[in-house]
Amino acid sequence: MVEAAVAGVSDATGRFSDRVDAYVAARPGYPTGVVDTLVDRGLGAGSVVADLGAGTGIFTAMLLDTGATVHAVEPNGPMRTSLAARLGEHPRLHVHDTSAEATGLAPGAIDLVTAAQAFHWFDVPAVRAECARILRPTGLVALVWNNRIDDATPFLRGYEDLLRRRGTDYAAVDHRRNQDERLAAFFGPHGAVERHAFANHQVLDAAGLRARLLSSSYSPMPGHPDHEPMLAELDALVDEHGTDGQVVLEYRTEIVIGRVGTSPGAAGAGP
Repeated sequence: MVEAAVAGVSDATGRFSDRVDAYVAARPGYPTGVVDTLVDRGLGAGSVVADLGAGTGIFTAMLLDTGATVHAVEPNGPMRTSLAARLGEHPRLHVHDTSAEATGLAPGAIDLVTAAQAFHWFDVPAVRAECARILRPTGLVALVWNNRIDDATPFLRGYEDLLRRRGTDYAAVDHRRNQDERLAAFFGPHGAVERHAFANHQVLDAAGLRARLLSSSYSPMPGHPDHEPMLAELDALVDEHGTDGQVVLEYRTEIVIGRVGTSPGAAGAGP
């Protein structure tokens, strides 16, 4: 059985409330190939998208650029405020103070549901039922993650070791944990899905790397006994492994596309 959210994590909605500035400053974007893949399946002008767990609007903005109408669903107030400030009064954007499990959107109104760096926070059975309710019969779901590569370079190995030693609950909230089980519960154990992967990276100086770390829900905040030691070790990693004061975070960006509530083999057509 798949847990309602990531095991051992409570109040997932509020975990980023005090990290929005760091999130905006230092979270990676997504390769254009992710959206191009969805455009090849029909995303574009005239499409209606529900972007669940839209956060500060990083992926929402890319969806709007295709000409689609986007319903950004985000229950966290500070992140939702940042999204609205980022994207302004866009005529095709509708921002909802609701959750992925209960969007409030009309039945059968959505061509495509997306969740970028968010699915691992969801109650899988509830979100599956909600997607089945709001999607048109031909609608698709696309789940996207930036998966950090943790062993490709000495710096990346050192960064991973730091997160495991100093992160408050890093192992529990790692979105790769139980991912196949959660995907099977969402799409069905025999559901047909497409998987695509793209290279992605960030080049960060010491300040940027600090912001990237502090944007993560598992990084200890000021006042925690591990906060200052973690930042000191982080700066030491840049000093040891950086080139001209910069380091590279490498990612493998993955997109999983499929349908909910249908038989195997249904994932081929576009929205």
